[in-house]
Amino acid sequence: MEIIIKDLKELSGAAKKVLAFAGNRKIWCFYGELGAGKTTFIKEICAYLKVEESVTSPTYSLVNEYTFYQPASTVENYLYHLDLYRLNRIEEALDIGIEEYLYSDSYCFIEWAQIIGPILPAETLEIHIEIVDDAIRRIVCS
Repeated sequence: MEIIIKDLKELSGAAKKVLAFAGNRKIWCFYGELGAGKTTFIKEICAYLKVEESVTSPTYSLVNEYTFYQPASTVENYLYHLDLYRLNRIEEALDIGIEEYLYSDSYCFIEWAQIIGPILPAETLEIHIEIVDDAIRRIVCS
């Protein structure tokens, strides 16, 4: 699936499309160069899921945890947002307990996931965000 974003106002619709495309997949890996908009898009997806906490980049904490409720449900769901940019080796990801997040049955949004490629589940959703120009982004999901 490919989405072209020409304005930030289009991110909400893109979030809805990606959620529909993902189906039951809960592990989402976001790829793109610095400044491509990975965190911005994750914020929009979280807004669509009605996450109430402030969504911020976990660059220094490595993992942020958020909660949300599915429509017509009182069951609290968890969403983990990871940023692995500062990690140098897969062992560092294992040391922070990455496998617990990957197999938690909760949404797990991972920026800079290249370092953990060998341990990602087969059903992982890949989201590539490409800078076309200052205002245009190309989002490709597979």
